[in-house]
Amino acid sequence: MLALRRACNPLKFRGFSVGTSRACCAKSEIVFSYIEGKATVVEPPQPVSERPRFYHSTNIGSKFYLEKRGFASQAGAESSESDEDLEDEFSELETPISANESVVNVVQLISEPELSDDDTNDIGEPSQNALELSDNETDPAEKRLPRKKAPSELFKAIISAPGVSVHSVLDKWVAEGRDLDQLEISNAMFNLRKRRLFGRALQLSEWVEANKRKDFDERDYASRLDLIAKVRGLQKAEVYIEKIPKSLKGEVIYRTLLANCVSANNAKKAVEVFNKMKDLELPITLFSYNQLLLLYKRHDKKKIADVLLLMEKENVKPSLFTYILLIDTKGQSNDIAGMEQIAETMKAEGIEPDIKTQAIMARHYVSGGLKEKAEIVLKEMEGGNLEEHRWACQFMLPLYGTLGKADEVSRLWKFCKKSPRLDECMAAIEAWGQLKKIPEAEAVFELMSKTWKKLSSKHYSALLKVYANNKMLSKGKDLIKQMGDSGCRIGPLTWDALIKLYVEAGEVEKADSILNKAVQQNQMKPMFSSYMIIMEKYAKKGDIHNAEKMFHRMRQAGYQARSKQFQTLIQAYINAKAPCYGMRERLKADGLFANKAMAAQLSQVDAFKRTVVSDLLD
Repeated sequence: MLALRRACNPLKFRGFSVGTSRACCAKSEIVFSYIEGKATVVEPPQPVSERPRFYHSTNIGSKFYLEKRGFASQAGAESSESDEDLEDEFSELETPISANESVVNVVQLISEPELSDDDTNDIGEPSQNALELSDNETDPAEKRLPRKKAPSELFKAIISAPGVSVHSVLDKWVAEGRDLDQLEISNAMFNLRKRRLFGRALQLSEWVEANKRKDFDERDYASRLDLIAKVRGLQKAEVYIEKIPKSLKGEVIYRTLLANCVSANNAKKAVEVFNKMKDLELPITLFSYNQLLLLYKRHDKKKIADVLLLMEKENVKPSLFTYILLIDTKGQSNDIAGMEQIAETMKAEGIEPDIKTQAIMARHYVSGGLKEKAEIVLKEMEGGNLEEHRWACQFMLPLYGTLGKADEVSRLWKFCKKSPRLDECMAAIEAWGQLKKIPEAEAVFELMSKTWKKLSSKHYSALLKVYANNKMLSKGKDLIKQMGDSGCRIGPLTWDALIKLYVEAGEVEKADSILNKAVQQNQMKPMFSSYMIIMEKYAKKGDIHNAEKMFHRMRQAGYQARSKQFQTLIQAYINAKAPCYGMRERLKADGLFANKAMAAQLSQVDAFKRTVVSDLLD
């Protein structure tokens, strides 16, 4: 762990070392300040108490403090991670959960966004608000039981009546004397979550409890809590926690809330929940620490080393997911040497990088201009035998496309084409699109359309993005019409691709209108990138009014303010050559601080900036 902290610490923008964090360096944003009793925001370090905790403050100079208090039990239980991602929403409906398992295993329901930030796409997948990658960490006793492949009749009944409440469907189901055992309920819940129909899943959970179809245990309550947070927001989720019996209000409940705070990018609330777990003396598992790492990866990378120090103090060993987070963080900071050092530390700890870890490293090599290193990693992923490493193809195809290796893309696709899989088809479409080979991308989509009876919006969006990137508005419109004719459900992924299509074609106002209509006509939240691409265009034009409007609409949609949004907004003022009043106060109110780049921006729009000329005039 010491080697890992050393590898993670000298992020190029970090102003102090982990060693100094032990000594409570005043420059640290997380200070290991040890205080007795209830802590307040203080400036100098204090004497040691018992157990570490985070403190969130809008005071920019001292946002977070750690208090030392003792854990009730060691949080070193081994955690496991599953490579099982949520499949596409329209793929074959399968895998009911075993009847003796809870309504939904909490592992499955606590899904976290992808490793990349909202503005960075993950390997071969859309941005984090479209798909979620689960940390999937459980105690050994909580590992999911084998599932049988079988359709869910209850699930089909629920989705076939979109205008009818789930409660009515279930009442009718029971009135007809149809079977409604735990297996059927679990299977329906699983498939509703798989299709991200969280509102209907919540109604199902409410009906099951109200009709006493089963006695809820901690994981059932955690499932309900997760759905409430996703559908009704964090505040309603906190209210629901108060209704959970005290005996069942354990670590699983609070880590579910913590994960949703992180998913909502609500740093202040996430820290509050983490401290609450410590106040209740709940065991803090690796899952919760990974949530903090995920949070600070997005919001304040300087705090990552401090979380690792806390993990070391509590003897919580990092998992593969932890290392992936750290490797991706280093890559995003363009610290290739640091990224490689973390990978070596991971191997030294006996954890071999999986294909996705290798793909992330290869992507960062490409973005860093180290094409030869990227190609070496790609060959390692292939392992000299595509038959044995076929899963790597979906990651390798777009990477070779980025590298401009048309021959490699052709070779891999020729291999996959014999018995194509949906993920490989989408990866091939992306790869051909990057190579500007539109007919080849269209040919893959045509093959996909003939092979599978019904495609989802996710599959259409792959080709739609190719058209958007190549400013092919007419073809994009035709594809959208084809989607509508096929009865395909249009959601956030399609909106995002459609918005990008119009933005790239120079029709920003039309893209803005599409986004506004999507919000008004649908209950699903648009992707973060959908707002940002429009906001960035307004900022580029110096259109302060519309940039501010988009900033406000993002907040209305539930996206917490982040540095990227503020930087884009400030750029609008810079391009408009207009002063920006109260921006520092707005940052402070959202618990953010100006990094070096943002501070330089603010200095350009400071209405009260002193200059030699202004001093002479005064």
